[in-house]
Amino acid sequence: MDPKKIAVVINGFIHDFTSGYWVSAMITIYFLHDFRLQYPALAIPVNQIERFFFWNSLLAVVIILLTGAGRTFTYVDNVFGEQTEGTRRRLLIGKHIILFAIFGAGSWWAYQAAFH
Repeated sequence: MDPKKIAVVINGFIHDFTSGYWVSAMITIYFLHDFRLQYPALAIPVNQIERFFFWNSLLAVVIILLTGAGRTFTYVDNVFGEQTEGTRRRLLIGKHIILFAIFGAGSWWAYQAAFH
């Protein structure tokens, strides 16, 4: 087995897994925030849990960016042909612009929910 290929697969797995974790953290903060508003007596402990998920979500974004940077250097061959690869790369750029906006807006919302 080629160690480089194994590293590429592990990097991709971590990237995808951490992206899913980030989404899960946002959903958790949403439900905890709603719960905290419904039960003010539990606001302090629930807020601490919200903040835990907020800080973990920021760590997830850092890991996503690092592993995404790693992916940049592993998908460089013209596997599908030059024209198809050009289209794929343009679509990937558009996808990542949208995802950067989603991660930024989601992280800002999570900050607002956890700290205000």
